[in-house]
Amino acid sequence: MSGKRHKSNLNDTDSNLDYLLNDAINKIKDLKSANFDETVDLAINLGVDPKHADQLVRGTVSLPNGTGKNVKVVVMTKDPDKIKEASDSGADFYGFEEYFDKIKGGWFDFDVLIATPDIMAEVGKLGKVLGPRKLMPNPKSGTVTADIGKAVKEVKAGKVEFRVDKFGIIHVSVGKLSFESKQLEENALACIGAIVKAKPSSLKGIYFKKITLSTTMGPGLKLDKSKFIN
Repeated sequence: MSGKRHKSNLNDTDSNLDYLLNDAINKIKDLKSANFDETVDLAINLGVDPKHADQLVRGTVSLPNGTGKNVKVVVMTKDPDKIKEASDSGADFYGFEEYFDKIKGGWFDFDVLIATPDIMAEVGKLGKVLGPRKLMPNPKSGTVTADIGKAVKEVKAGKVEFRVDKFGIIHVSVGKLSFESKQLEENALACIGAIVKAKPSSLKGIYFKKITLSTTMGPGLKLDKSKFIN
């Protein structure tokens, strides 16, 4: 985005206002956008301390209207039946040795890695390269599973993972700017609802400190968080 366009967009927003979700969505759609279909993102600042294991907020949510993105999926398995299942369900890449070596060599042309439980000891050897990129399969996110077909179809249909970062913030995409306003609202509500349900029982203070809606190149709009939590 050019500096002039960014300044114009900032002038069109009120940084002191807490927007209702549907108003914020309409606002970002009204703003001058980039010359590509921008991603719409939520940033949720939580009152948790991620250093404590019992406050590490994470989970998955199925976006009712998908992500708007062609999600590339790798399935790592040695089982011929599971390889066929991966192929039939629409996985982009499947197998084991070839992709183990490619990932070890620095190949990351995919968005989600799904693995069968029997090979996780070997996949774990890739932890140093997969972990920092948030690509390591995990049973809690449904990416370590024997039900390959179901996992691939869910991811392709819009199942996304969320996880609080070391700063106590969850970043999650809720669609594309080209989506209808109602579609973005439904996706955003699904994400926020899932994060509300993932609230740690040990947390005594404020859970949602701030919620911001933004596009890839646009300014962030602060949402009225009182509408989502008691």
